[in-house]
Amino acid sequence: MISEKQSFQQKNYIQKSLLYRLSQFVGFLLGARFFVAALLTFALYVSTFFLFNQEESFRKFVFDFKVHGIIFCTVLSILAGGIINQFYDLEKDHLVKPFRTRIQRFIKQKYFLYFYLILTVISLGVASFISYRVLIFFIVYQFFMWFYSHKLSRILMINNLTFVSLTLYPFFGMMVYYETFSIKIFLMAIFLFLVLLCVDIVKDMLTKSVDKSFGYTTIPNFFDVKKTNTIVISLLIITMAVSMKIVTRTDISGSMYYYFVAGIFVMILCVYFLINSSKNSKVLTLNILRLWIFTGIIAMLISGIQGNL
Repeated sequence: MISEKQSFQQKNYIQKSLLYRLSQFVGFLLGARFFVAALLTFALYVSTFFLFNQEESFRKFVFDFKVHGIIFCTVLSILAGGIINQFYDLEKDHLVKPFRTRIQRFIKQKYFLYFYLILTVISLGVASFISYRVLIFFIVYQFFMWFYSHKLSRILMINNLTFVSLTLYPFFGMMVYYETFSIKIFLMAIFLFLVLLCVDIVKDMLTKSVDKSFGYTTIPNFFDVKKTNTIVISLLIITMAVSMKIVTRTDISGSMYYYFVAGIFVMILCVYFLINSSKNSKVLTLNILRLWIFTGIIAMLISGIQGNL
């Protein structure tokens, strides 16, 4: 018979084992940036159906397996990109994101690389079944995600421009797939590009000292605080001008109209916080801009639903 002490030890071992497995799973999700991939997937579906897709009915869209295949390959590519990025930024993340790196220690780095290869192969395999053009599209996408993590993330201005371009690359692909070209979409793309660029520069402002110690030449490291603030404020003013252009010169309506009108005041608020130039104001600006991007996705969803009723 098993003694009470042995039974307790066995239960304790099982609990520790389950906790270890859970920590490994959470570590993988954080390392692969699963939650970022989930948000981008949601944004892709919303923008594809309500913005790029101008002719297909909802029923036809649901059964358009080619579109679902492209989005599936995009998700796998984003997860693979997140893994390879954390592999190259591991030492930096120890200082910038200590909580995440502590959890990721439950998985050896070689397993992250195995996951990276598996996700890459599956993504390219599915892309090859869709068409050779889709395959080339994802080969280019995955190459630049690796090259960004390996080299481009350390080069002044190229790092910010490449990061934002890679974020928007799947949306550009869906726009080309549906052949949806208009002034409205072009201006909306510029708006999103500028907001993402501001987010990335403000993020670099918060990690300035760590980036410098690990050899990342960012705008805040190359210029002083005042010049960096001037650059971000200038970008926010241009973003405001683009918002006004969208509101006054396009046929945008519904919740998206109110989103871009409110966006002008949001940018003014961010300019005010940046003039303050404290660390807390930068954190607040970063979170406001990130929240405003998510708000845009919701506004597009509501506007699309209203337009289809």
